[in-house]
Amino acid sequence: MNAETRRGDGRVWDVVVVGAGPAGASAARVAAEAGCRVLLLERARMPRYKTCGGGLIGHAQAALPDGLKIEVRDTMDSFTFSHVGRRRRTLATSGRRPCLMVFRDELDAALAEVAARAGAEVRDGVALAGLEEDELVTVRTSTGEAVRTKALIGADGSASRIARRIGVRYEQTDLALEVEVPVSDRAAGGWRGRAEFEWGPLPGSFGWVFPKADVCTAGVVAARGQGDATRAYMREFLARQGLDGATPLHDTGHLTRCRHPESPLARGRIMVAGDAAGLCDPWSREGISFALRSGRWAGDAAARMAGADAPGVQQAGADYTGKVLTDLGTEMAASRQVMDIFLRRPGAVHGALTRLPPVWRMFDRYMHGEATIPALMAHPAARMAVRAADRLL
Repeated sequence: MNAETRRGDGRVWDVVVVGAGPAGASAARVAAEAGCRVLLLERARMPRYKTCGGGLIGHAQAALPDGLKIEVRDTMDSFTFSHVGRRRRTLATSGRRPCLMVFRDELDAALAEVAARAGAEVRDGVALAGLEEDELVTVRTSTGEAVRTKALIGADGSASRIARRIGVRYEQTDLALEVEVPVSDRAAGGWRGRAEFEWGPLPGSFGWVFPKADVCTAGVVAARGQGDATRAYMREFLARQGLDGATPLHDTGHLTRCRHPESPLARGRIMVAGDAAGLCDPWSREGISFALRSGRWAGDAAARMAGADAPGVQQAGADYTGKVLTDLGTEMAASRQVMDIFLRRPGAVHGALTRLPPVWRMFDRYMHGEATIPALMAHPAARMAVRAADRLL
């Protein structure tokens, strides 16, 4: 270690978490609730803006902690779907847990606050500078301090340095562009309670508008490597939605990544969760529910690591990996089936979703957290739709 690096106060932390998004804050909270000494590091000052639609589907809501205080900006009663602006159709939802719209800076700050109340020490404005591994893990920070820990959780986003450290690989990388646009009272009334999805002109692309009172979060996503075409699609989409006239409050972009099925989730005393692990729905690119769930499981595994010998550490990492693969990995595999069809026949997917009531009801149940993607894909109506789409390919 560099001699100029400060060793801090000499304490060994049970768990250090890097990244205070939904995965990291959830992991820190769960480990703290288990009685661990937990340090949660976030490179930005909280609250901080995060490029994200901010929609909480049912599975995300079910994974939120008790006592979370977050302002819900809108509740979705219906969804409008179109194919490159055509064949528009609005469908009403019917579940017990409708999709909620929030701002990510507010959500992440609230989750970090719950982690702090559970006993985690939260330090924002502190970035990861490097890692060293021996019998424990040493985390070097941007402040010059080095902290030692019995378990490290990387929840540092899709550009995770910790993921690179343990060899995480991705099989799908997409570019998402997003703006947050202020809207008039009249326009806000037209959007209230209704989200928009448009299947786009680029392979695997779509656009969205999520209403949040006097602001609409709008964006497009498409495969990485089509930057100019994706930016052109963004301009066209915003114009179609009447959102191209106002100056955006935020105008950003980021990469979303989906893990390779054989990519590691743990190595020794290090685990990754959320975006850092490439846990994201391949078709919808929804990641908040994946982050919340994987973060909780990582926090539980880290608490076990903190009190374990070497074999116990390996077993905790293996159990975490098994849980993620069994639950989220299975969901991702089923979503890839949908994505494979969507890449080749977006119009067929649009038609099935908007014209076949059983398909819409299945999608609606997923949005409300009443069904998983594998269960939906196993439904007879879904199998019939897949066979029909395959015949058209």
